[in-house]
Amino acid sequence: MISVDEALDHLFALVSPLETETVPLSEAGGRVLAADAVARRDQPPFAASAMDGYAARKDEVRPGATLTVIGEAAAGHGFGGPVGPGQCVRIFTGAPVPEGADHVIIQEDVTRTGDTITIGPDAGDNSHVRPAGGDFRIGDRLSAPRRLSAQDVALLAAMNIPQVEVSRRPAVALISTGDELVMPGEVPGPDQIIASNTFGLKTMLDQLGARPRILPIARDTRASLETAFDLAQGADLIVTIGGASVGDHDLVGDVAAGLGMERSFYKVAMRPGKPLMAGRMGEAVLLGLPGNPVSAMVCGHVFMAPMIRVMLGLGAHRATRKTARLAHDIGAGGPREHYMRAELRDGLITPEPRQDSALLSVLAHANALMIRPAGDGPRQKGEEVDYIDL
Repeated sequence: MISVDEALDHLFALVSPLETETVPLSEAGGRVLAADAVARRDQPPFAASAMDGYAARKDEVRPGATLTVIGEAAAGHGFGGPVGPGQCVRIFTGAPVPEGADHVIIQEDVTRTGDTITIGPDAGDNSHVRPAGGDFRIGDRLSAPRRLSAQDVALLAAMNIPQVEVSRRPAVALISTGDELVMPGEVPGPDQIIASNTFGLKTMLDQLGARPRILPIARDTRASLETAFDLAQGADLIVTIGGASVGDHDLVGDVAAGLGMERSFYKVAMRPGKPLMAGRMGEAVLLGLPGNPVSAMVCGHVFMAPMIRVMLGLGAHRATRKTARLAHDIGAGGPREHYMRAELRDGLITPEPRQDSALLSVLAHANALMIRPAGDGPRQKGEEVDYIDL
């Protein structure tokens, strides 16, 4: 068996960033920006009013002064002439500040009679003018790589960028294996269970930005597994669930080897998730996950997710670890690195009392995986431990 970090090193060696593609900005949300985006205009492109009020010359703004209103400026409709001494222009938020004006008196600070305003006693020194280029200027960059958030897309739109270069979404084929499985909604036989792992992993892959597809369940025969691998052609990553252990019906490794898989490793010193397998299979990478539901999902977070991030160009990094303080004492750990389902609340972390790798209800209740190193000794309440967010 190899350690979790050694397994990740092997997996990172198997995958690399995918090629890029150009997509319309309207389809860029959640995608990974692959090349810096460069602003094509200043924002704002002109000095703009930050408030509704009157644009005037700052040196004429004093309590009791009167100014003559000579026109109006609104967003999209600026005032065409200059503002001279003793003059002002009615202006609205977002409108260009007219030539000659450098100050906006907010409308609450004036009294207007006809075309004359009188400045009140509370007019302050704030100019209420947004300078040209105050947000960004031509040539400013949104740096890659980064997963594009809603805020990023709004910024790109303001930069007048109609399309962006992004990493291609990894194509992932998901293959559940086992005679005991049926799809959700089907009626299981007396010795069968529902295939749950595939659907949890697909959701995880969707959220990571991959393009997963669920293939038909592969039965515990060579012919069925060979058919499943044939259906997976064109995938960048093939993820099998179950059948990677050493039982008489665990055929994934042998069948994959017969189809040309070059195995990178098998078995990892972790709990849950020991029977993990990986290798290269033609143009694709094969990741063989354990069949126990919790094991498969934990390995998805620890191994599959970092692989997808590499393929998207986000770098080779293990899942982000944070620290929290134990809510109570715990006994000594075991010989393998343990990813314990846990609840994090108010900075304190509590391992779930039941850690069986078949208990999906416990995993669904947990919001963290608390990590115990191999051979970890007893821990006391208040000690810091590592965890991964779920």
